[in-house]
Amino acid sequence: LVSGAGWAATGAAAINAIVSPWFIRRRPAALSLAYNGASVGGVVFSPLWVALIAGVGFTGAAGLVGLAMVGTLWLLAGRYFRHGPAAQGLYPDGEAAPAGAPPPPSSAAPPVRLLGNRRFRSLALATSLGLFAQIGLIAHLFSLLTPALGAAGSGALAGLATGFAILGRSLLGWFLPADADRRLAAAGNYALQAAGSIVLLAAGGDAVPLLVLGVALFGLGLGNTTSLPPLIAQQDFPAAETGRAVALVTAFSQAGSAFAPLAFGTLRDLLPPAPGLPGGHAPSLYALAAGVQVAALAVLLLSRRSGERATGRRSGDRRAAGISAARSVPPAADRAAGRIPHSPASGRSPAPGS
Repeated sequence: LVSGAGWAATGAAAINAIVSPWFIRRRPAALSLAYNGASVGGVVFSPLWVALIAGVGFTGAAGLVGLAMVGTLWLLAGRYFRHGPAAQGLYPDGEAAPAGAPPPPSSAAPPVRLLGNRRFRSLALATSLGLFAQIGLIAHLFSLLTPALGAAGSGALAGLATGFAILGRSLLGWFLPADADRRLAAAGNYALQAAGSIVLLAAGGDAVPLLVLGVALFGLGLGNTTSLPPLIAQQDFPAAETGRAVALVTAFSQAGSAFAPLAFGTLRDLLPPAPGLPGGHAPSLYALAAGVQVAALAVLLLSRRSGERATGRRSGDRRAAGISAARSVPPAADRAAGRIPHSPASGRSPAPGS
């Protein structure tokens, strides 16, 4: 229970809540860097854990790591996280506030009933399906690869997947356009992972080049499965509701994906061994992962179309206007001070007296 509470307080929803006030236009890159910290931490701390346990035992190692973590977070929270950009005279994305300008206005939009919102439900369902396939396959991947690659080779390939996860998340964070359809980007990410699962299936358990290619394709989408839902929520919901939407999507997807290792393991036990394949039950697990990833992809594409029909262009315009207003000086204050030379929406100079 204590570990679960700590995970919730330092996981994806918490990272999004910390980063969001500071970045709007550059949030994809900011979140990719923040989430990559968790991936790098897993690579760095795994051997550190082994060394500490060997030196001072498990209890001592847990105490040292826990104290180091609490001390580091205490310092960072006190110095940086407790103050938003407005308290330091800044606007999101590092822009300096004009002299005498009030802080950006908070969203006055009415609360969104998230559980009754189709876009929220589709996002939660797609994220749950994507994490279910991802966690279920990862839990068994080492044992599936070991007959063909050995323990050392399987461990190296699992590490390669982490490296590709960092690469994929970084590339998407830095090159995703600010106005891109993020549901479409997430659907492409699931398609990439499904392709990786299919390549692993085609490897037949012993074609090493295909095993490496499949793990690389699957790994490229690992990080984006967790970093894209907060970006979709930023695009779909008012700023005041984004944090709540991300927290609920994270809770639902983690609750669903918690049963993934059990489901994949049950399938592995129920189906007879595939004759002549070093990986044993690998085909059924790869096929299950690919099928669930295609289902997540379909949910996003269908919700994207239904959302366009249901909300039309005006809703998208309102979301874009809300994002723009959150990172700019209030229009009334700017017009009063004469700081807006033209209308950003139309590109025309305002009429006299407007």
